[in-house]
Amino acid sequence: MGTIKQGILGGFSGKVGTVVGSTWKSVHYMRALAVSFSDPRTEKQKNQRSKFTAAVNFTKAMTPFLRFGYKEFSGQQSAFNAAVSYILKHAMKGSGTNVSIDYNKALVTRGSLVPALDATVTVNESKVTFAWTDNSGMGDATVTDAAMLLAYNKDKGMAVYDIAAATRSDAKAELKLPANWKDDALAIYLGFCNEDVTNVANSVCLQDTPVSGGSEGDGSEGGGSGDGGLDENPLG
Repeated sequence: MGTIKQGILGGFSGKVGTVVGSTWKSVHYMRALAVSFSDPRTEKQKNQRSKFTAAVNFTKAMTPFLRFGYKEFSGQQSAFNAAVSYILKHAMKGSGTNVSIDYNKALVTRGSLVPALDATVTVNESKVTFAWTDNSGMGDATVTDAAMLLAYNKDKGMAVYDIAAATRSDAKAELKLPANWKDDALAIYLGFCNEDVTNVANSVCLQDTPVSGGSEGDGSEGGGSGDGGLDENPLG
């Protein structure tokens, strides 16, 4: 049973028929009850479900990182859901049920801060070494901007990351890799944020190693190094 608050024009909580009322971040909202589809009937439904699964499996591996990387877009939705939405719209490839992430187009940090300049990456068995040109003073870039490093393992569906590995003026940083990641396919990203994380730069993908055998998985076999999963955001 639903409960009406502040008269007939106010919000309500609970269930009325097939409508559920609640609040999120002090915002009143209504949503329809979820409808379960055990077997999508159309190719469009199958395609959308495949895209959503791939996007969620990619982003859930780095949820804590995304809370900073998408902080500029976490107003009326969570940073995680903002990232999923961006990936779905701008970083998918393939069709039907044969869809996967376009890692070069994916952004793990997103914002208006000046991004990395002339960035490169070198990978060995134990670490990733990043290098870039210090472009402090270009636009809103400053010497104290923090370098945000992330390596996503396509084979294991896992990510390792460092939210403040170095400053922009350092022009280099390192990220340790797990010992059992040798020869795995990696997508590697570099982003920046200012000191109080109110401004974030679009990340750049510095390496996109193909999965052995040429088949890009959706990461469903592995789990992230963060706490992963969809945030409870009904507005996302």
